[in-house]
Amino acid sequence: MRHPVFAATLFVSAIAMSSPVSLTWAAPSAPSSPTGPSADQIALRVQAVYDQTKTFKADFKQDYYIKAHDQHRSSEGKVAFEKPGKMSWRYDQPNGNRVVSDGRLLKVYEPANQQMFEQPVDKSQQAAALAFLMGEGELTKSFTLRTLDPSTVKFEGGWVLEGTPKEATPAYQKVLLYVDSATSQVRRVLVIDAQGNRNRFDFNNPLVNTPTPPGEFTFTPPNGTQIVKP
Repeated sequence: MRHPVFAATLFVSAIAMSSPVSLTWAAPSAPSSPTGPSADQIALRVQAVYDQTKTFKADFKQDYYIKAHDQHRSSEGKVAFEKPGKMSWRYDQPNGNRVVSDGRLLKVYEPANQQMFEQPVDKSQQAAALAFLMGEGELTKSFTLRTLDPSTVKFEGGWVLEGTPKEATPAYQKVLLYVDSATSQVRRVLVIDAQGNRNRFDFNNPLVNTPTPPGEFTFTPPNGTQIVKP
């Protein structure tokens, strides 16, 4: 697929243009102090929250940094997850993109290009990074984890997990999870690939276990849309 798919694209395509979001990345040489909970302990707390979550909705802001061109592409909208394996991303205008998965097929619709990319979920390497949000996967089994110093990445009062996939993938090299220490909910996800590109998602105003509108996880593009499959 041409764009990183959040996880969500994870995960999701990064196309919309607005004012850039400030992005701070901690170098791997900044592990946290050993006084707090361990990486695996934090991961288990996060896992427990999402294991008990049937639906998750939030406003999101996305910043995709393209290292080769030193450019930021920013967008925002609303996201919804529902077990098992369903997700829906609605990008605000002028972007208007839609990213939808019914648990089997991932669709990325780009109205500006009159194109929709389709790919089976089980072939989307990016999806593993946010699988726990969709009620699938286990952080400790999918990633080698360590904590980073929250003050270094300007996330004071929370925890920051750095995950390296245990099975190498060309889709990404690192995933950072910014965790609210009070609720163990993930407030931000940062995905870093081999080229140094960074895809960041901030989740605001989260709602859990609230009804999802019918049809949220299905999408049919307008007539004339070009369907692109890998």
